[in-house]
Amino acid sequence: MDFFRELFCGSDAWSGGIAHSILILAVVISLGVMLGKIKIAGISLGVTGILFAGIAFSHFGMSIDAELMHFLKEFGLILFVYSIGLQVGPGFFSSFREGGVRLNQLAIIVVLLGVATTIALYYITDLDITTMVGVMSGAVTNTPGLGAAQQAYSDMNNGAQAADMATGYAVAYPLGVIGAILTILLLRHLLRINTKAEEQEAGAGADAHRNPTTIRTSIKITNRAIDGKSVAELHTLLNREFVVSRISHGEAEPELANAATILHLEDKILVVSSPADTEAIVTMVGEEITMNWHDLSKDMISRRILITKPELNGKRLSDLQIRSSCGVTITRVNRAGIDLVAAGNLQLQLGDRVTVVGPELSVLQAEQRFGNSLKRLRHPNLIPIFIGIALGVILGSISFSLPGIPQPVKLGLAGGPLIIALLIGRYGPNYKMVTYTTMSANLMLREVGISLFLAGVGLGAGENFVRTVTEGGYIWILYGAAITVIPLLIAGVIGKRLFGINYYTLIGVLSGASTNPPALAFSSEQTATDAPSVGYATVYPLSMFLRVLAAQLLILIFA
Repeated sequence: MDFFRELFCGSDAWSGGIAHSILILAVVISLGVMLGKIKIAGISLGVTGILFAGIAFSHFGMSIDAELMHFLKEFGLILFVYSIGLQVGPGFFSSFREGGVRLNQLAIIVVLLGVATTIALYYITDLDITTMVGVMSGAVTNTPGLGAAQQAYSDMNNGAQAADMATGYAVAYPLGVIGAILTILLLRHLLRINTKAEEQEAGAGADAHRNPTTIRTSIKITNRAIDGKSVAELHTLLNREFVVSRISHGEAEPELANAATILHLEDKILVVSSPADTEAIVTMVGEEITMNWHDLSKDMISRRILITKPELNGKRLSDLQIRSSCGVTITRVNRAGIDLVAAGNLQLQLGDRVTVVGPELSVLQAEQRFGNSLKRLRHPNLIPIFIGIALGVILGSISFSLPGIPQPVKLGLAGGPLIIALLIGRYGPNYKMVTYTTMSANLMLREVGISLFLAGVGLGAGENFVRTVTEGGYIWILYGAAITVIPLLIAGVIGKRLFGINYYTLIGVLSGASTNPPALAFSSEQTATDAPSVGYATVYPLSMFLRVLAAQLLILIFA
């Protein structure tokens, strides 16, 4: 027994040692993951169980070296936010197109209302701002925000830590999860939602939600001004991005089209374009018709091919001359779950999936040209990860001033890597940088990072946790509930009554604006459609960035 007591609680040989610290860390993370899987009324803590396991260990005197804990916590936070940014980067800027603008506006309202509620409670309760920021981060289940606020406080106070910030986070977190779910249920009754009608509406728009940036339209050419012009000349006339995939001359069997294809009156063409451009294209060319291209051209097949050859990374579609070399037409490029129009100036990225149309032998030839080998993508690309982290740390360390804020602002070890990851994920391939990582590799990086961070936070906060809660800290739970529920209720009413957003999309947006995965899981269980997931993914990147920034600003302004 003495051996195990010394092993976990420390001795002259073990205290502060590497073996002792690794042992404590491994046991905390293992028990925390198991704790997070326990469900009560269908709700679980998830990875945040690690935080409570760390608090329990620290409360009973089992902790690790303070400097090592600080390093692991900060490095874990960097890994977590960087992997998130790298994953959502390709679709981050696309999320502002079309209906995404409105959804992100609603997410901004949720974030601002949460900050306003926090500031109001700060003045009403006279609690320290560090406590209120911790409660706010827990109420919206935003761990990177907590990390950013802790670092901002540490920078301002020569490395000092605010233990009450982590305590406030831990106290508010459980009701942050439960409160968001209860608010979703309350909104259903408050707004008198007809779930059957909302389900049908969400289902009707499912295809548009899955591919919000491209649609296929069959058009019959009736405009005499188009007669005799090539597809390239039509592009010049319209000045819009679209692809003419196939063409049918009169009663002839459809064939592939390219830039040199000549258009004639009564020809029928299949156009792939963005929803915003479709109406203008139809108006210019002729009239929209219904046509089953698959049955008319049975020798033509459509297939999605994975880009896995590194030499294609950053190449423009027009440079590949794929129509002349392989005899196929590229109609769409799927990147990070979003379909993009295959315009000539579009640059390919490793991991893209291109939709090609053509005879089967030609499609097989295109597969060889593009790679289509998942095995090649399984090899990790470490250079962009660590270069990005280095650049993120540099960016996060740069001080800049904002009007009305007495202290210089830093993006910190959460904001800096997040912004660099977003930029590299989106623009890295333009500079021949291979940024693709498999979903499993990205998830592993993210989970390891958040596990290290939460274990460090828990082990650092647990010593005073019970005493703080019993001496009045339990009231923080109510403050956290207010920060969770008030913004979601107000934004929910605005989203439905003013913006007219479908209920199932709305609850996904509210879950994403709260960066609350358990709320998304609950929302997804309420419908057979993917509307909640689409809403969540659309607003999550911007919401994450704003919450990280808001937590820092509150510390810098009020601390």
